[in-house]
Amino acid sequence: MNYSSVCYWQPLMAGDGLRIVPYRAGHAAAFRDLNLAWIRTHFVVEERDERDLGDPDTHILAHGGHILIAELHDEPVGTCALMRESENVYELAKMTVSESARGLGVGRALGDAAIAHARAIGARRVELWTNSSLAPAISLYHSLGFVDAPLGSTEFVRANVHMVLDL
Repeated sequence: MNYSSVCYWQPLMAGDGLRIVPYRAGHAAAFRDLNLAWIRTHFVVEERDERDLGDPDTHILAHGGHILIAELHDEPVGTCALMRESENVYELAKMTVSESARGLGVGRALGDAAIAHARAIGARRVELWTNSSLAPAISLYHSLGFVDAPLGSTEFVRANVHMVLDL
């Protein structure tokens, strides 16, 4: 088990009340609000954010995507989505953890669960776009096995880093 030399914390485990669960309709407000909170803290909400967060059933799930919710003691504290790009390629998107739950291993748990889910549904590649100013997120993605890739095209003005994970 890893402990921080600064504050002696231990990452949360399932026995500590952390669960990663599939999205259900009752999660819609938390999915939207948790994502809007981090986006507004660092960037500007873009058109695709409004579309995907405003109606995830239509814009994510109906297209073969999946959403995972991190619950801590039955309260949503984190989210991520696997958005279907093509038959075997998914985008890891809308990954966020509430301010109050950061540093507890929730992001790692979401990332691990998303990758395991991607493998289970037959994905061959998971890709993501992020911003170079989000150093903790980039570090997490690298630790999950993602590697840097050419930026290519993206709908997001804020995206200046592209990463991929071949499964």
